[in-house]
Amino acid sequence: MTAPIPTTEPTELRAGDTWKWTRSLADYPASSGWTLKYRYKNADGGFEIVASTSGADFSVSVAAAATTGYAAGTYSWTAWVEGGTSEKYTVDGGVCTVKSDYRAAAATVALDDRTHARKVLDAIESVIEGRASKDQERYMIAGRELWRTPIPTLLKLRQTYRAEVKQQEQAERLQNGTGVGGRIQFRT
Repeated sequence: MTAPIPTTEPTELRAGDTWKWTRSLADYPASSGWTLKYRYKNADGGFEIVASTSGADFSVSVAAAATTGYAAGTYSWTAWVEGGTSEKYTVDGGVCTVKSDYRAAAATVALDDRTHARKVLDAIESVIEGRASKDQERYMIAGRELWRTPIPTLLKLRQTYRAEVKQQEQAERLQNGTGVGGRIQFRT
């Protein structure tokens, strides 16, 4: 069974997979000589995709061998058409997350694929755990003073990042079709 091909740009892709989607642009049909291009960029670099024509529509197909080289991360993208000798028009843009290719290295090679929020939450909880056995908030040695972040501040930060992680996990469960795990209450 072949998976259906999306008719809009995906918001999430996986490096190492084959990427496919189609796009219709009534004002710039492929059959009139327009070319559709995409450029994905973030602080670490980027990549470009050129769509092929499929009648009046555009067909995007990026081979798995090409996407294997794309770094995981969140990218801003822009799409534009080119036609004639020098005409260029921006037609769309957005944000897309490229997920890590788990097949890119041996199964025994480590990969930290946690979100920023999860990494920060884990770090805060590690500090709280380490601080549980330390009773001083500050100390001085040889004229140098060290202040530790107060426990109430750490607890407040933990609460903020727990909420962000929970929101990300719920969004992922919804996307995977597994629900958010909340309670549904009825009144009779």
